[in-house]
Amino acid sequence: MTAPEIVHQADVDTHHRALRFLTCGSVDDGKSTLIGRLLFDSRAILADQLDTLEKRAAGAPIDLSLLTDGLEAEREQGITIDVAYRYFATRARKFIIADAPGHEQYTRNMVTAAAGSDAAVVLVDVTKLDLDQAEVALLPQTRRHTLLAHLLRVPSIVFAINKIDALGDPGTGFAKVAAALRRFAQEAGIAFSAIVPVSALRGDNVTAPLDAAWYNGPSLLQVLESLPSVQEPVQGQLLQPVQYVAKDGEGVGNTARVLWGRIAHGQVKAGDEVQILPSGERAVVAEVRRAGEVVAHAVAGESAGIVLDRQLDVSRGDWVATPGSATPVQEFQATLAWLDTEPAQVGRKYWVRHGNRWVQARISSIEHRLDIHSLQPTEAHELGVNDIGSVQVQVQAALPLESYARNRTSGALIVVDPSSNRTSGALLVR
Repeated sequence: MTAPEIVHQADVDTHHRALRFLTCGSVDDGKSTLIGRLLFDSRAILADQLDTLEKRAAGAPIDLSLLTDGLEAEREQGITIDVAYRYFATRARKFIIADAPGHEQYTRNMVTAAAGSDAAVVLVDVTKLDLDQAEVALLPQTRRHTLLAHLLRVPSIVFAINKIDALGDPGTGFAKVAAALRRFAQEAGIAFSAIVPVSALRGDNVTAPLDAAWYNGPSLLQVLESLPSVQEPVQGQLLQPVQYVAKDGEGVGNTARVLWGRIAHGQVKAGDEVQILPSGERAVVAEVRRAGEVVAHAVAGESAGIVLDRQLDVSRGDWVATPGSATPVQEFQATLAWLDTEPAQVGRKYWVRHGNRWVQARISSIEHRLDIHSLQPTEAHELGVNDIGSVQVQVQAALPLESYARNRTSGALIVVDPSSNRTSGALLVR
């Protein structure tokens, strides 16, 4: 294989859909260094940034992790705390990278990054594993981040076995860890796209294929270039959360109220009958707007403004849908990824956000907690920080929910503690 050609952003076909991916895994597995390597090799670093890194290195190899660890606390502690987003491009693809923290206490940031990603690169530090075992045991955070990426329906999961250059027998080490990853993925029911060996520090098999007798597969960059981007379903029934309602002097009756929001799935055009949820009121679409212009239609993934043929009481948090396509409910089952140090408790009231609406809710029961080691459900009366469980939830006002497996917009809710205002968890409707 030949190495992919790296070019500047201006040379890229702007019509090609960018791949949004995150790097995740256990702490110090080399996530920030890997992103730094991708940026460095793609020449996506400004000259003054490179000059600063070289001066800081004082003749030693450049610390590529500093390209993403932007907070002062991150640089001082040598860890990633917040999600850092970076951009680069090749002739084949544009990329948006999210560097997610590896520490357990920052798992909520990893969940935030995963929720909008097309792919997840899970790094596995081969030097932290006992390769003398017949069956290599993976680190808990590696398993947890992979499970979260799977639960959050990140479409493509790639395992990158890092620091392969530190092994005396890299071929045997890679084979053992790859076997452990395959066992784990099979037990958890996770479909993954690839397992690749890399050295983020040295650059082995990151952008250029590895020249080794024991590996003849693609580089990490070649895998990423081949992965599909998430495309919301454009066929079928319309569902659009209303982000805000604008009023102007154009359109029907010169007092048009435009219902703006990003279409979750389906499409809309003038003449379509729609239903406002949760009120149930119906109307006909008079106009569809995009970027301030009247258009023939709009599809899933686009931000659009809908003008109705009659005045209805519609506000932020409502939904526009094909009539009869969604039924608002007040009780539902969900997978709960708990992110707060205060445990999730049955009967306690929380705020939940669905689309653009906030409502009060409570956990009516906890069915079980997932043991990330055995992957088996275990009995639980509360969920602690970083636990994943199955729960029953009641909400104060009916919401038009869909299963998260069908739609990541209408099937997801965030949970907020009303006393501390902390983001406490993520609910994925089943």
